[in-house]
Amino acid sequence: MKSYDYAHRKGIEEITWERFGELSRALTEQLSGKQVDIVIGIARAGLFPGTAVACALRRELYPVRVTRRVNDVVQYQSPIWRVDVPATVAGQRVAVIDEIADSGETLAIVAARALERGARQVWTLSLVTHSWANPKPDFTALASDALIVFPWDKLVFTNKGWQLHPELESAIRAQDKSSLNG
Repeated sequence: MKSYDYAHRKGIEEITWERFGELSRALTEQLSGKQVDIVIGIARAGLFPGTAVACALRRELYPVRVTRRVNDVVQYQSPIWRVDVPATVAGQRVAVIDEIADSGETLAIVAARALERGARQVWTLSLVTHSWANPKPDFTALASDALIVFPWDKLVFTNKGWQLHPELESAIRAQDKSSLNG
């Protein structure tokens, strides 16, 4: 399954800020018994659930950046490192969080790097996981094969003002949908 291939998505699911809070709390509850020492949020969008979980568990948050994008445009077939896992993971129990597990590759890359840097134990988490993600995260709040529209991705600001994200517009067209649900 090619990442960012939107035609095969089954419908559209818009996540509101309120639903984001519910999903973040669900991740926190799933992780609560694991005695996590450090939370790693995968920038950009994984910082949203990473921050929510880190605050709820009262743990330190460290951002990393592994991406296929440059200035929000897909440029690479596989994710590349921009900001590495910190050395502070050595000997720690680490939760690695992203907003979505599409291919599962980004979470796996960051988890492997945390282990290379000496993490004692690593769990992977995502707000949403698609059925084709391989590997799947250890914990997820929502399994869905829909086109997921997160509140931070819906609108972008351009020289024309606020508008629907162009990639989202293309994804909707790929599904032959005329508009977002709800």
